[in-house]
Amino acid sequence: MRRAALILCACLMALPLWAVEPDEVLDDPVLEARARAISANVRCVVCQNEAIDSSHASVARDLRILVRERLVAGDTDQEVYDFLVARYGEFVLFKPPWKPSTYALWIGPGLIMVLGGIAVVVGLTARSRRLQTEDKILSPEEEAALKALMQDQTKGGQG
Repeated sequence: MRRAALILCACLMALPLWAVEPDEVLDDPVLEARARAISANVRCVVCQNEAIDSSHASVARDLRILVRERLVAGDTDQEVYDFLVARYGEFVLFKPPWKPSTYALWIGPGLIMVLGGIAVVVGLTARSRRLQTEDKILSPEEEAALKALMQDQTKGGQG
């Protein structure tokens, strides 16, 4: 019984904790679902790598309330996003729009991966070639020893 309780506690601790307070939740489930979807795509300006939906920062709480107020006022999802971008900049969005000022954000990670892959392939190829050429070159002493071994082998094989 005690073991089952420990397993249950461990499973409950693994569940994600949402920062949305009960007093923030809208009565209309459709609006609340929209608010949650928007909040999941908006970055907390304090935490920076956390959505406002799961952030415990007071600014995130204010943003969650603001999103819900805008939805209750009749704004579309895009209007809410536009309002947040106008107020906090495109940084507030986890997925910034595709435009010249954000090309580096979209292309940069892939370009770095491709360049890194090319560097690895070039490095491995160069190393392989270096090892192959090192194996083929014999010093004069090694060549003399090899000739002696070959002559001994041919003499021993005939006799």
